[in-house]
Amino acid sequence: MVTRVAVIDRDLCIREKCGYVCQHVCPPNRIGEECIIIEKDSNYPVIYEDVCIGCSLCVKKCPVDCISIINLAEEKKKQFPMYQYGINAFRLYGLPLPKGGAVSLVGKNGIGKTTAIKLLSKQLSPNFAILDHEPKESEITANLSLEERRYFSDIKSSIKVSHKPQHVDKLRDVFKGKVIDLLKKISKEKTDKAIELFAIQDILQRDVSQLSGGELQKIAVAVTYLKDADIYYFDEFTNYLDIEERLRVGIVIKDLSLLKNVVIAEHDLTLLDYVSDYVYLFYGDENVYGIVSGVKNVRAGINEYLEGMLKEENVRFRNHAIEFTKHSEGEIKSSPMLKYEGIKKTFDSFSFSSDSGDLRKGEIVGIVGKNALGKSLFVKILAGVEKPDKGESKIKLKVSYKPQYAHAEEVTVNEVFASQSLNIAILEECKRKLKISSLLEKKLTELSGGELQRVALSMAVSRDADVYLFDEPSAFLDVEQRFEFASLLRKVINESDKSAFVVDHDIVFMDAVANRLVVFDGKSSVKGHASSPYSKKEGMNAFLKMAGITMRRDKDSNRPRINKPGSSLDSEQKASGDYYYSS
Repeated sequence: MVTRVAVIDRDLCIREKCGYVCQHVCPPNRIGEECIIIEKDSNYPVIYEDVCIGCSLCVKKCPVDCISIINLAEEKKKQFPMYQYGINAFRLYGLPLPKGGAVSLVGKNGIGKTTAIKLLSKQLSPNFAILDHEPKESEITANLSLEERRYFSDIKSSIKVSHKPQHVDKLRDVFKGKVIDLLKKISKEKTDKAIELFAIQDILQRDVSQLSGGELQKIAVAVTYLKDADIYYFDEFTNYLDIEERLRVGIVIKDLSLLKNVVIAEHDLTLLDYVSDYVYLFYGDENVYGIVSGVKNVRAGINEYLEGMLKEENVRFRNHAIEFTKHSEGEIKSSPMLKYEGIKKTFDSFSFSSDSGDLRKGEIVGIVGKNALGKSLFVKILAGVEKPDKGESKIKLKVSYKPQYAHAEEVTVNEVFASQSLNIAILEECKRKLKISSLLEKKLTELSGGELQRVALSMAVSRDADVYLFDEPSAFLDVEQRFEFASLLRKVINESDKSAFVVDHDIVFMDAVANRLVVFDGKSSVKGHASSPYSKKEGMNAFLKMAGITMRRDKDSNRPRINKPGSSLDSEQKASGDYYYSS
């Protein structure tokens, strides 16, 4: 038996402007049945899924690609969604339940992870696609499994929940005042401990409204940690954080999971793997529907996700595997296309310097290091956005620069693309690989962080340039999107003999994309220094040694994994000086 899922993106639908093409081409409508009707109050089309025959003519003919029709095999899901946002809207099948220790939710963006956390933390209540009235307690109970029933009964009566939301910038809206006052408001007794654990001594007297993205992230996690709860939910805790900060926060969350239940939604595979005991995999169709797998051991679960195949469920949810080789991208022996002298730049409270270096044709140089050491400044100087006090590149080249923070304006994505001179062939590949065709008629101000990032990356990589500069391209992207962009960038650089600098904190992403590495050291917000480009292995060794981390490759998938600090393998690699797995 097949269940039809029909979703209409009302943010894209232009209603009467297209003359309701979907309604006119629908075969059931043309023989007098009501399959697609026009809602009187809103004038939006509505598709009756039980009448729809799945021909997808409306999908093909829609001029703005706002309709999705999916056929779901009955055995892949429960009879009803756990939650549906409205008629012809996203729905989630199944629910991940805390299992003791740390449980992570793994899946691409728009697949239901945040919806699941909202259901588990009582921000949403299951509705089982009952849309004409709010389901009564008896209706909810009747549709829950015994385990789900027990969870919702406990959370209603005795279980206390603490939730770190996905969008930490909202913290600025809900609290006005100093960081120290916010922490003490949550828990005076545990504030000193939290200050030490999260290393936030330097920002205690700062107003919350003045915090950077990384500082806000640490405070949001600290606030969640400080609350007295039975279950802690952390929705994307690594955005804006450097690798040392990510590991520090990861260790705190892992230690917390030894005492309390912890549920995490995260895209940084190395941290997710390090912190978690178990995982649930989310699969389906982005912004259309999501299905939750059974609970899995963390190593096996992540490997199944990378493979795109659920073994126990016998479900293939992706037609290709995300693959790692034993030998990551290596050094390219080609002629330099850019040389730069030692650079210096001094501000009132911060000084930056760099060794001289070069950028070779057909290579990508990764830039790694802690936050606030001048990585973005270095890229801006090379891009010509900032002028150094001393030093400059010796060859003037055309540069395409993607800044750390994408700027949203009141214009559509199509209008932005049309306003610039872009390589149409590369742009079309970006639209396909980064899935931005459905965003073309949306305004930039209407896009999510991940959508805005994908548009900014598409624009930057499609420009005609000699050198491409990307500042934190993986931020807000899910695991699949990160590897799609890595593959796309490698192809553009390799095929055109162009070059790129990439600043990022995701080690797995950097491992996949970089040929050589520039390593930053110094004291955050005081002094930063950039090395000359190292070979990949030398650079990773230098960087990981500063961070106090050793890494190995998974024996089945070859993906990078962080060794447990103090473990025999960690000690052996530190003793040998081989912090970065040998390749």
